[in-house]
Amino acid sequence: MTSTLKGKKTGVLGMARSGIAAANMAHSMGASVLVSEVREKKECAAALQQLAKGIRHEFGGHSKALLGCDIIVKSPGIHRDITILKKADGLKIPVVSEIELASRLITPSSTIAITGTNGKTTTTTLMGELCKNAGRKTIVAGNIGDPLAAHVVSITPKTTVVLEVSSYQLEDSPEFHPDICAILNITPDHIEHHHTMENYALAKAKIFGRQSKDDTCVLNYDDPACRKLARSCPGRVIFFSRKKIASGVYFYKGRIEVRLPFAQYSLPAKLKIPGMHNIENAMAAVAMAAAAGIAEQVIKKTLAEFKGVEHRMEFVAEINGVRYINDSKGTNVDSTVVALRSFNKQGVWLILGGRDKGAPYKPLEPLIKKNVRGILLIGEAANKIRKELSGSTAFYFTGTLETAVELAASLAKRGEIVLLSPACASFDQFKDYEDRGRRFKDIVKKKILSTQA
Repeated sequence: MTSTLKGKKTGVLGMARSGIAAANMAHSMGASVLVSEVREKKECAAALQQLAKGIRHEFGGHSKALLGCDIIVKSPGIHRDITILKKADGLKIPVVSEIELASRLITPSSTIAITGTNGKTTTTTLMGELCKNAGRKTIVAGNIGDPLAAHVVSITPKTTVVLEVSSYQLEDSPEFHPDICAILNITPDHIEHHHTMENYALAKAKIFGRQSKDDTCVLNYDDPACRKLARSCPGRVIFFSRKKIASGVYFYKGRIEVRLPFAQYSLPAKLKIPGMHNIENAMAAVAMAAAAGIAEQVIKKTLAEFKGVEHRMEFVAEINGVRYINDSKGTNVDSTVVALRSFNKQGVWLILGGRDKGAPYKPLEPLIKKNVRGILLIGEAANKIRKELSGSTAFYFTGTLETAVELAASLAKRGEIVLLSPACASFDQFKDYEDRGRRFKDIVKKKILSTQA
């Protein structure tokens, strides 16, 4: 770890998880820190308790004090075109993400980073398990678990860092340089933030922007946007595919085939987590593991034992023959499409809604007509979803998650599924998707189970 922040005036925009971690890290390294938050102080009581003593803070907007900083750390999701950041750009004050700042302050053995519209959390978790099972001191962080900044002091030259990174983080990470990275897929998401799909893809591409010819980038051959990005990748490209038999890592007759210049073997694709999308996630992780020099037997054993992650197609309970599935991580339409494909010829009661992310809901229609008995609408996007999917199934405006779960439980019959896969962000009613998923599980276990079991 280096200490280049001592004496630096550091502004932190946003008092959420990554902002708090960045502020505490900078303060511990001798920086003078100001945290600036648009919310009022009374809304940030819990966050304030997590800030180290001696960190200055302001609420209700961003003051000119930020323009006296040497560097500004922007929390993910804050738009780049707000007034204070335009002024900072005019004064040539560097504006970076928390993950960018933290990565400048560490010298790990290697950094492995994963992005993509869907599958990031599963693949990152699996990659972390692969590294740990290979006997490497491993930290898994970023957009999963704790922010990277929270781990800076414990990272040594013997540490392998595995990161889930979002487009929000990457767009403000100009020097971020993973040794191995992966882009799993690029489908419409966060359009309200990036404005266009082109901008969204360019943000994702920053994951390999600083790589050299000695580094590795794993890309999804079946995704046209990923395949296009391969042309501009400066490092070694490894493709994975479940549709095309080629060099790289591919799916063939129930097995994952590894055909690389430095690794050639065949692995059984028998996973505990269902769905072809998880075969794709596994192939991406296998490609990265092979590039990282992890042995075939470690990879084989890890794939066989991996149980998946919380909030992604997570089984919660079966009550009177009805299964309850928590897919709160399904924060966009494409992710919900993937979830619905996992249930063939099973009646689904689907809980949709939250904060709209700008993508159309129409791609859900064929699967809804095929499998979904009814849609229970919650949150801000309810009217838009109802309008775009009109005629596809029955709709119930339930407003809250609790009401939605209770109504679904009363309507569902034995053999059917109650699925939370909202296709929307959670911020209108919840702290984050994890908060939403845990509330769903609490409602199922404490209300539905107690009244129906």
